Amino acid sequence: MMEFLKMGGYAGYVWSSYGIVAVVLLLNAVSSWRRYKSLIVRLKRLHSEKNQ
Repeated sequence: MMEFLKMGGYAGYVWSSYGIVAVVLLLNAVSSWRRYKSLIVRLKRLHSEKNQ
């Protein structure tokens, strides 16, 4: 198992690449979710202004 985790001496590059990809995917998901929530609030505001 340790040999697998060492990745033939390239573990630093491999695991840091996995880490960077995980962070980018997480930031992408959070950004999308925040944008979605912001648009929902904006649409509700526009809808309530239109009905007044």
